[in-house]
Amino acid sequence: MTGFYRYMLLLLGFFSMTKKSDGVEVNAARSGTTSQSSTDFNWYSQYATDGVSTSCTHTLIQANPWWRVDLLKTLSVDRLVVTNRPDCCAERINGAEIRVGHIADIYSNPVCCVIPSIPAGASYTCSCNGREGRYVYVVLPSASGVLTVCEVEVYGVLPENLALGKNATQSSTWYTWYAGHAIDGNRGLSQPSTWCSSTHYQNNPWWRVDLHNVYKVSRVVVTNRADCCLDQVNGVKILIGNSLEDNGNNNSMCAVIPSIAAGGSATFVCNYMEGRYVNLISPRNSTALPLCEVEVYGIGPWLKYSFMRIEFKSSASLTDSTLRVDLLTQLQSALATRGISEVMLRWSQMPKQDKKQKQDVKRKCS
Repeated sequence: MTGFYRYMLLLLGFFSMTKKSDGVEVNAARSGTTSQSSTDFNWYSQYATDGVSTSCTHTLIQANPWWRVDLLKTLSVDRLVVTNRPDCCAERINGAEIRVGHIADIYSNPVCCVIPSIPAGASYTCSCNGREGRYVYVVLPSASGVLTVCEVEVYGVLPENLALGKNATQSSTWYTWYAGHAIDGNRGLSQPSTWCSSTHYQNNPWWRVDLHNVYKVSRVVVTNRADCCLDQVNGVKILIGNSLEDNGNNNSMCAVIPSIAAGGSATFVCNYMEGRYVNLISPRNSTALPLCEVEVYGIGPWLKYSFMRIEFKSSASLTDSTLRVDLLTQLQSALATRGISEVMLRWSQMPKQDKKQKQDVKRKCS
């Protein structure tokens, strides 16, 4: 018996996670402020960002010595360049961790790379692939050690607000307080009815932005209205994910908003959660959800969705999982021969038999 099957595939294509600047790269560390865990004599922390590779920093002998630069703004860090001292003690940098993040605390920020070793007077380049952060740490995990560096350079670009100009929707709309007002780039504090979004009073009001592609979200910035009703954002959950089940309100949680001052903006770190949709939902009843701006930052696009509908005849039943896997493997191989290699295929729905052509079967009668 032959079957005529119709099915749909979801093709996920990988894209570059890094974003490059179109202009001249600038060492952002030069305009930052520096500090270190301790200072030996006059080997001050700012010597690592003065542009002179022969003036160096130096801590005392201590546990886990560290050096830090506050960039004074959030940067998508492409790479760092660390220069070792030229005269002696080159091994003191061995095993040092480079940490980049949003928090003025060493171990709350993720490791970008670990320096294996740097010859005396030489430089080492550490790739951070667009990792966002305001603080850059060089920390030496050691029970008793000294950290000395002669120059730290930080290169990157200002992050893009991924929500700006995308499509937004909400559970209901209060007069002209449209969902899109929360992603128009205008915080609208002087004219909230023109530049802020708001739902009606209802149970569990929600707001959602579609980023169009899948990103790894590093942080979400929410701006509260300045005129009244400030507590309506209290307890609101920030959700990130790829599902539109229950309007996207079943996706994973990044954070809960405790409160935001009148006209203030608060940043919520999402640790590079993956998702296309960012939802804000209130757990309260008989309340409205007003938002004057929602900014989303991250890296990507990480995955981009494309759909293919394929129709074919088969004598085998695709209810067999082994046959389904084999078919995807063959399709992936065919794409690779056409130069499309960095993709992942999966079924968006199980194959459905559209129609069958019946064959006559003769039976023997006794």
